[in-house]
Amino acid sequence: MNASLATVSYIGSTILFILSLGGLSNPETARRGNLFGIIGMAIAVLATVFGPRVTAAGYPWIVAALLVGASVGLLAAKKVQMTQMPELVALMHSLVGLAACLVGFASYVDTSVVFEGAEHSIHVMEIYIGILIGAITFSGSIIAFGKLSGKIGGKPLLLPARHWINLVGLLVVIYFGHAFLHAQSIQAGMTPLIVMTVIALLFGIHMVMAIGGADMPVVVSMLNSYSGWAAAATGFMLSNDLLIVVGALVGSSGAILSYIMCRAMNRNFLSVIAGGFGSGGGAAPAAQGGAAPPAGEVSPIGAAETAELLRDAKNVIIVPGYGMAVAQAQHTVFEITRLLREKGVNVRFGIHPVAGRMPGHMNVLLAEAKVPYDIVLEMDEINEDFPETDVTMVIGANDIVNPAAQDDPASPIAGMPVLEVWKARTSVVMKRSMASGYAGVDNPLFYKDNNRMLFGDAKKMLDEVLAALKS
Repeated sequence: MNASLATVSYIGSTILFILSLGGLSNPETARRGNLFGIIGMAIAVLATVFGPRVTAAGYPWIVAALLVGASVGLLAAKKVQMTQMPELVALMHSLVGLAACLVGFASYVDTSVVFEGAEHSIHVMEIYIGILIGAITFSGSIIAFGKLSGKIGGKPLLLPARHWINLVGLLVVIYFGHAFLHAQSIQAGMTPLIVMTVIALLFGIHMVMAIGGADMPVVVSMLNSYSGWAAAATGFMLSNDLLIVVGALVGSSGAILSYIMCRAMNRNFLSVIAGGFGSGGGAAPAAQGGAAPPAGEVSPIGAAETAELLRDAKNVIIVPGYGMAVAQAQHTVFEITRLLREKGVNVRFGIHPVAGRMPGHMNVLLAEAKVPYDIVLEMDEINEDFPETDVTMVIGANDIVNPAAQDDPASPIAGMPVLEVWKARTSVVMKRSMASGYAGVDNPLFYKDNNRMLFGDAKKMLDEVLAALKS
């Protein structure tokens, strides 16, 4: 394949990737968007492998790498459950960062292409910045994977003088960047490059460890953006236009998504990076920031009574949260939904932008369970309908339905947009216990007169509700 044909193939792939992003913006077109992305990536890989820059001697290595990568991908597709998608996404981001680091070091030691003058300075800066972004993405994504999978606690790790530590690290990176730029040989430049890489790896760990569990959806989208910029930096190092364009697409879309997530939590991006918001999710309720603890008693309810409420209702809104994902209860939720709709009940779902552990987490789970797209509505679309709703069922959600966000200016989540489930005639909250959510604050919803608490494992209790509805 000559250079012109490879360029045309890259342009076609770029168009398909843009169409893919457009398709992924809506659940009904997401499958088509995925197909566009698959076709575009296949064309890009073939154009690169058979392009003018790859010699016949490299084919065995490429085929071996493709076989290994494809095997891992197929194994992950078969083994990883939909509830484990957040940690899988974080792990994939780490691989992009690792690839950027490896390509950067390989480009630096490659003597087959010689740059001189300004071109040399630009090339080494591309390498330096590419490895910097890649290392932060790699280590940060590994920590995010640990937090999302439960191997690392969600409580933020806040070191003394941590902002000063970050500032010193930045100054050291800049200093060694100057030394790397003016290095007279590969050997002389390797030391500052390695020092910077170690600092970047430590910064990635420090940055994500300082971010609490409540901010994990923002972290996932933020790392998605970082992985895109890492890919773009790799494209500059390899002089590959397609990698630059695709990396910029992923980086910018991830940044926009992070902004949307921050708005959904009434947070700014810098405060997320500063960390400290959210506990491990299992802490006992405690007053924070001067917020007054809720007063009152909770009203428990059983599965049979819940089924009776649903059977008598005309309008029902279901609000899923991470508890539904953990219990893998989405299929039972669909069966309840189908049964109620057959009985003439208007059932819809209210989705908060940061419900779960990654953007769109609840939408993915509900789509897997075959819940119709047209009854799955975003927070802004459904919030006004709660006063006309007979029953709202909150399945494993906490912070996203906390009225303290509106009623208590002293609450740590004050100002955060929430689903106003307490305005319904009756709300039923499904939880294992009275433990606080990832923000680490108690929820006054539990103590309201029109709220009922259905305690227990979400899957087990929903199975009992379904059985009662069928009887």
